[in-house]
Formats: sequence, C-alpha cells, structure tokens
Amino acid sequence: MTDPAKKLQEFLQMTIDSNASDLHLSPGHPPIVRIARALVPLPKRGALSAQDVQDLAFALMSEELKERFLQEKDVDFSYRFEDKARFRVNIFYQKGDISVALRLVPSEIRTVEELNLPPILHQFATLKQGFVLITGPSSHGKSTTLAALIDEINHTRSSHIITIEDPIEYVFTPDQAIIDQREVYQDALSFSRALRATFRQDPDVIMVGEMRDPETISTAITAAETGHLVFATLHTNSAAQTIHRIVDSFPAEQQTQIRAQLSTSLSGIVAQRLVPRIKGGLIPAVEVLLANPAVSNLIRENKVHEVSFVIDTSAEKGMVSLDRALADLVRKREVTLENAFIYASDPGSLRKLVGHS
Repeated sequence: MTDPAKKLQEFLQMTIDSNASDLHLSPGHPPIVRIARALVPLPKRGALSAQDVQDLAFALMSEELKERFLQEKDVDFSYRFEDKARFRVNIFYQKGDISVALRLVPSEIRTVEELNLPPILHQFATLKQGFVLITGPSSHGKSTTLAALIDEINHTRSSHIITIEDPIEYVFTPDQAIIDQREVYQDALSFSRALRATFRQDPDVIMVGEMRDPETISTAITAAETGHLVFATLHTNSAAQTIHRIVDSFPAEQQTQIRAQLSTSLSGIVAQRLVPRIKGGLIPAVEVLLANPAVSNLIRENKVHEVSFVIDTSAEKGMVSLDRALADLVRKREVTLENAFIYASDPGSLRKLVGHS
C-alpha cells in the first residue's frame, strides 16, 4: 500500500458517506462496513493483505498507543477524522495478524425525541441524585442514549458533569454545565480509580461509560448514595437481569449490603434494543423501570424475579416492558412481527399483546 494514511482517509470518508455504523479492516477481505446490521464490502475495493491492515492500523495510532498495542495485543481508543467525525477504534491480533474495528460516533448529539426514545426518559435528566442504568447488548445504542441524557442536563441546568469513558465517544460542548471528560488510560489509570477521584472533584453528575468490576459498581452506588446523580451502562438484557448482575458480581457475604444500597440509590433502568425498521434503518424498543417503593422492597428482599410484574402493572406511571414496547412498534407498523419476535423476552407474551391490539 503506497500511502496508508491517504487510503485510511478514503475508507473513513466512504464509511461516513454510506451512513454506516462500523468499518472492519481484516486480512483477506476488502474493507467492510455495517449498514443497518448488514455487512457490506466497500465498492471496487480488493482484499487487504496482512501488511495492508498493519499499515492502516499503525496510521491510526500514536507511538504511545502503538507501544501499548504491541505489548497488550489489543487496544481501544478514539480517533478524530479531520473535523468530520470521531471513531471508536479497537485494534487486535487474530491468528497472528492485525485486524481493526472502527465504530462511527456521530458528531451531533441527538435528543430523546430525535432518537425515538420514550418521553419518560426526560425524567432521569431532571434528577438531582440517584443511580440510572442504561443497558442492552453491544451495539444497541446505549452510549447514544446516555449522551442524549447528559446533553439534556448540559442544556437545562448549571451543574458539574464528569464523564469517565474508554474511550471518549461523544464530545460535549459545555452550555449551562461544566463538563470534564476523562478517558481511561489517557487521563486516568482505571474506571475505579477515576470514579473514586470524583469525590474530590465536586461533581453534580457522574457518567461511567462501563462498570467492569465490583469495585467500580460499589463506588458508583456509593456516589449515588452520597448526593450525586450517576449514569452508567451494563451489558444486560432487562431490568431484572441488571439487578441480578450487579448483586451477583459481589461475594455472597456482601450481597445483602449491596441489595440494601441499591434499593435506596436506584432511580431507574433503561434496557433497549435497536430493531430493524420496516422503512429502513433501526428503531429502539425500550424497557423502562422507574424505582418506586415496591421495586425497592423487591430488591431489598431478594425478590427481583417479581420486578417484571411491577413493570407490567405500572404503565400509568411510565414504566413499560420490552415486550409491550415491541408490540407498540408492531401496531404502529414500525417493525415486522417476525423481527419483534427475535428481540422479545417472552414471545408468548408478545403474541398475546399484539393479538389483543
């Protein structure tokens, strides 16, 4: 490859122009983009050799990142492409060769309405204290939803917001808020260390990009207990599973205490999926749990399996189950019933909800 930097710019521009979410560079394949979940080769581009991909990968990295990658065998970082876009980059070894995955991070932070999210989510941006979790599988819009809520706070009240991310994805432009964005490895040694440090930084709102270990989870809950509004993400599929995951990440002798802390600090859980839309693109199906005394009691008494019942019977308070959200999308002819079944937590329940519409 004659000029890897120039070729890289060409591929990134084509990714933006094709409205893709991801770009994959892998030996033996042409550059491939992901458009509405489908993998599509970039047109008129031949297969990349292992040397081609290595040259492109090294064109993305600073010397410091390159050194870390060669030592650790994979690396995460963000990459700004001119003034057009940012990419979240993961470079890794496979079968002795280098591959690259780039996720396009839109420069514009969209609102709750623009993202087709439930209006009840605005309630989380008005909180002064609490613990709000945005959950779902990888690549289902958690970071985008989180950014919408943080930016809403930024535009509506004077506050100090600290984000801890790996890597930084959306870049916020301060409005009414002071916003400090810390990138793990570049600005902090770890999520847990950066989160502990926030207690000395006078924050009102803390955003934790990912809770990867019990220490980070415990510190996040403590931060919510001590007067802060904490947002975080987890790779879980439902509100009930999220609570189980948090509690189960601790040794048995600590779980009673964690349940007690979570029961008083939790404000809400948003569990979302991005579902293929009939008219093209993707649309979110969102489960919403709002913590109330009934939910708090179930967490404290270790009856988390009953949380789904509370969600089902609290629609008038703004709660919604994933299956009900999917059924609503089917009724509005936004998604097909076949696609809704793929994402349903209980296909039988979904069939009943759609059948009774």
